[in-house]
Amino acid sequence: MVSLQTPICDFGWKAPDFKLQGVDGKTYTLADVRGERGLLVMFICNHCPYVKAIRPRLVRDLKELVALGVNAIGIMSNDPTDYPEDGFEHMKEVAQAFDFPFPYVIDPTQEVAKAYGAVCTPDFFGFNGNLELQYRGRFDESRKETSADSTRDLFHAMKQVAETGRGPQEQVPSMGCSIKWINE
Repeated sequence: MVSLQTPICDFGWKAPDFKLQGVDGKTYTLADVRGERGLLVMFICNHCPYVKAIRPRLVRDLKELVALGVNAIGIMSNDPTDYPEDGFEHMKEVAQAFDFPFPYVIDPTQEVAKAYGAVCTPDFFGFNGNLELQYRGRFDESRKETSADSTRDLFHAMKQVAETGRGPQEQVPSMGCSIKWINE
């Protein structure tokens, strides 16, 4: 498992469109998930310890963000060949067990991860209501440990985006497991 950090936020970069199958059987596009005041595109998976550590707090924060007009989508782009825990059936189980308040979709060709420049799980792309990138940072300071009293970097950044259309100038990169690319 290689640990990577995300690049600095490219403010104003426009969200690429996608069409991906969700664990609920529906197909989702960018227009389907766009929130009135923002959208959080998350590259997550089932097996990564960084993602596992934040899941309950992620669900809590996203429920609060939906009330502010910010929607979210979770995209699983890993190659499940070497990581069966990331397979589609397991994605369904995880989404149900944690009551994900967002569509959880699979990116089987990894084209969406490449279009976004995703590098790790979790990798967060926070867009404003015009689908312009405003946040490319960490969830909080906890890393792989579970901490109830960590700063809520992602939540506060996306709350600011919902209120002002702009993300914070100071952002700490996300850190996580490398995306498991096909044939690598």
